[in-house]
Amino acid sequence: MAFEDDGDAERARGFAGRLEVIEKPTGRRSWPDAVKARIVRESFEAGVTVSEVARRHRISPQHLTLWRRAARESQLQLSFDGATDGGHGFVPVAVVEGGELPGRHADEHISVEVDGVVLRLPAETVAARIAEIVLALGARR
Repeated sequence: MAFEDDGDAERARGFAGRLEVIEKPTGRRSWPDAVKARIVRESFEAGVTVSEVARRHRISPQHLTLWRRAARESQLQLSFDGATDGGHGFVPVAVVEGGELPGRHADEHISVEVDGVVLRLPAETVAARIAEIVLALGARR
């Protein structure tokens, strides 16, 4: 069997071409809080798992879980202004103390505004449905 060049000879010996080995980062890395916050916000999006996000950013799921816990305990500040992540993420909530909750009336509604679009929903709308609608409105950009 005649070979035209060294490449043919190498293929005949079992070498199929270039081989790349991608290793995980080694050693300790330092993560800026803004990067941690972006990764944590990504992990809280609907339909994603902690493992997927961790794999994508080459960190362990346990590490990401620690960052998520820090965010829930206010040890890691997640920005709410939307400037760093295109408007996705958490929404600030104002809690008013004191007094009883007012009784519900048949004409009560929830108003949701996303990018100038105002949507009025019945007050009994389930929170998961509201979140789906907000995500859909935000994705239409």
